[in-house]
Amino acid sequence: MSSMQPIPSASASTPFGADGAARAAQLAAANINPRTGLATDYLNHFNEAVMLLEMIPDMPECAEDFLAWQPLSYAEHFKASNFKARDLAIEAYETADPGIRSDFDDIIDNMTRILTAVGDAMRGAQQDATRARLAEEAVGWIKPMIGRAGGVINGQGSEADVDYIMAH
Repeated sequence: MSSMQPIPSASASTPFGADGAARAAQLAAANINPRTGLATDYLNHFNEAVMLLEMIPDMPECAEDFLAWQPLSYAEHFKASNFKARDLAIEAYETADPGIRSDFDDIIDNMTRILTAVGDAMRGAQQDATRARLAEEAVGWIKPMIGRAGGVINGQGSEADVDYIMAH
C-alpha cells in the first residue's frame, strides 16, 4: 500500500473531515482504496452473478437463482451489506475523482446491461441448453469486465495493466 497516493482530503464539513494522510489511513483501514475512493467489496455483487451463471450448465435449476439476482448500485450494495465501513464507502464513492468514477460507472453500467439482458433472454428460453449457452457467453463477457473494474478500483486503469493482471 505504500505506493498509493492519498486522494485529496474531504472538506472539513464532511463527517470524515481530516487531513489527507489521516483520510488515506482511514480509507485504507476500511479496505477502500485511498487513491480512488472505491472498494472492491462492491464487485462481490457481480461475482455472485457470475458464480450463479457458472453453475447453470451443470445444474440447470440454478437458472432460477440467477434470475432472482437483482442489480444494485454502489450505494444500494453497501446499504444492504454488512460492510463495517459502509457509510464511509458510500461517502468516498460520492467524492471520488469524477474521471475515475466515470470510468468505473461505465464498466458497472455495461455489466448491469449484459446481466439484465441475459436474464431477460433466459426468461424467454424454453430449453436448458439455451440457458446454459447464454450463461457461458455471459461469464465470458462479465469476468474480464470485473477485472477491469478491479483495475479501476486499484488505480490500475490502463488496458495494459488489466491485461497483465488477467494473464497472471
